[in-house]
Amino acid sequence: MITASDLQIELAHCHCRESHYQHWLGIRYTEGVKTLAEKGECFWLLNAIASYQRVRLIKCNPNLQEFQLWLLTVNDDHSAVLACYEDSPSTCSPVITQDIPFTDFVLPEIKLYAEYGVVLLPSEH
Repeated sequence: MITASDLQIELAHCHCRESHYQHWLGIRYTEGVKTLAEKGECFWLLNAIASYQRVRLIKCNPNLQEFQLWLLTVNDDHSAVLACYEDSPSTCSPVITQDIPFTDFVLPEIKLYAEYGVVLLPSEH
């Protein structure tokens, strides 16, 4: 497993959002998200975000059709919370929250954006 600092170094090189990959649940994702999923061994995170795209809360909200901020926060006990926001967490409450009982994800937090069906890193925004 990669260390947190090595993963941050890998992700720091991700700025291009031109290459897209198709997820089996229908969303697309960028090269940076592919790097995150492969190096961070967290395809489950991408699967979770993709699976929520079909729920009523997202499908019936025009704002969330355009933009979503996904925030994964890992606790000291290796549990985590995955939350989806319409905007910044400082300006609104999460629309979706999922408790994750255990994760070995190496970063204490990761933010991903979903714009018009494409998941990307903030550096690729």
